[in-house]
Amino acid sequence: MNRKKSLWVLLVVILTIVSVIGSFSTAFARNKKITIGFSVPSLYFTWFVFTKDVAIDEGNRLGVKVIVYDGLNKVSKQTSDVEDMIVKQVDGVLISPINVKALVPALNELDRAGIPCATFDRKVVGAPYLVHVGADNVEGGRMAAIYVAAKLDGKGKIIELQGTPGSSPAIDRGSGFHQVVKDFPKMQIVFSQTGQFDRENGLRVMEDAITSHPQFDAVWAHNDDMMMGALQAIQSRYNLDKLVLVSFDAIPDALKAIAQGKIDATIEQHPGLQVREAMRYLVNYIRSRKKPPKHEIYVTPTLITKENLTKAEKYNEIRW
Repeated sequence: MNRKKSLWVLLVVILTIVSVIGSFSTAFARNKKITIGFSVPSLYFTWFVFTKDVAIDEGNRLGVKVIVYDGLNKVSKQTSDVEDMIVKQVDGVLISPINVKALVPALNELDRAGIPCATFDRKVVGAPYLVHVGADNVEGGRMAAIYVAAKLDGKGKIIELQGTPGSSPAIDRGSGFHQVVKDFPKMQIVFSQTGQFDRENGLRVMEDAITSHPQFDAVWAHNDDMMMGALQAIQSRYNLDKLVLVSFDAIPDALKAIAQGKIDATIEQHPGLQVREAMRYLVNYIRSRKKPPKHEIYVTPTLITKENLTKAEKYNEIRW
């Protein structure tokens, strides 16, 4: 009996020690200064500059340190940035991957290193991640096409400026737009080429489009930066009142152009909400190991025109 009693006492002591250590570890994890690596395809793009500012602000709200990485729109650079995060032993990574597949090896390395990763805006296919928070880009593409079809009475020639090939926004926005256009036999996309989500390329591609298809009725750009570049080529040669111009992102420059009657509409995908939600889920998981309610969370986009301009997330950032 004494031996059994001794074993029970020993077991109780061991369990108590384990419980104390566990509680101490949990408290340490909660109080430890968390470091988040934040990576975007390129800070050359207006939209990603905004998300960077939001990430830093949300990090301050949550009491975490945010290290910002600029991918310079190169897969090799963003991959190298992820490798640097692993070396620095960050606690978590919030990333918008340049390409749906090209960043798979890098994110697999994060997983092997035990570093949780959340994605926003752009998805990755084939690698593990904690949560993806993004806009429903397919629905946004549909919204844009429905708006164009209504303005053109279901007939007309359309020029399309695509985003970066292989990126999930370019794939999904284009898919949604094309789904709707197929339902209108008298609407035709006469020119479709990538502008790499970039203003300078948007200008160059639009000039090429005008050369090959000078007669058109609408321009659909996968983001506002390309549309702002395209606008430079269009406004000196065409009457803007006779064209329908629609793009995506609702950046301040595009909102101002809508107010001035130069662009008809843009799709608001609520980047601030995307980043804040993804950051909160990531930090909460690091602190409590509690997983988000869903693996993929999508924000419903909003069509912004002159009539509802004030609903745009970045309306107050317009420089008049």
